[in-house]
Amino acid sequence: MNIALIAHDLKKEELINLTVAYRDVFARHTLFATGTTGSRIMKATNLNVCCLKSGPFGGDQEIGALVAQNEIDAVFFIRDPLAALAHGSDVTALLRLCDVQCIPVATNIASAELLVKAIQRQELGWRDVVHRYRNDRRNGTEG
Repeated sequence: MNIALIAHDLKKEELINLTVAYRDVFARHTLFATGTTGSRIMKATNLNVCCLKSGPFGGDQEIGALVAQNEIDAVFFIRDPLAALAHGSDVTALLRLCDVQCIPVATNIASAELLVKAIQRQELGWRDVVHRYRNDRRNGTEG
């Protein structure tokens, strides 16, 4: 699975702690993250993370582009609901794209733990169907 990891500044430590606690789960998947978050996760876990731009500089939009192409299977976006963000419209757009593509999203540490446990138990198998369908369409073999 392709997993996106994003966290607002005051929530980065929570996401890092989650990735440390469930390192074995995340290690079995391809990870994408916004800049600072990804760098800090790599340092804490030694996991390989494809780091995109920082959120305010377009990282949320880069992940959104992957979501729009159905290239992301799950999003961990640990948000700070009390922070005023200059790029709030980017956040809203990313969450809307996840809804459009039916991508599971965790926006707080409680829902993040539920999502990581579902991934651990391989309960998102329907994403495999999405990938097969997308590949069939690319290859012109859809039935």
